[in-house]
Amino acid sequence: MAKQKAKEEMMYCPVGKFFWDMQKTSRKKSKFFDHLDQSRIEFLKAIKSLVDERIADIEKKGATRSKRATKIKVE
Repeated sequence: MAKQKAKEEMMYCPVGKFFWDMQKTSRKKSKFFDHLDQSRIEFLKAIKSLVDERIADIEKKGATRSKRATKIKVE
């Protein structure tokens, strides 16, 4: 059973794996890898902006829900 678990494959993000493989194969610093590093930063910033946008949407929906009418008992 333990051997079987050791053989299981791990899931990787294909974009992250690409950057990791490219970085491992670099032997010397070149303009190509400088550009690759910059593109990785830009990619992460793009993901961050999507996450921030989604958080803002969720918070906006939460604020609207709190403005609902409250039921009051009348005698």
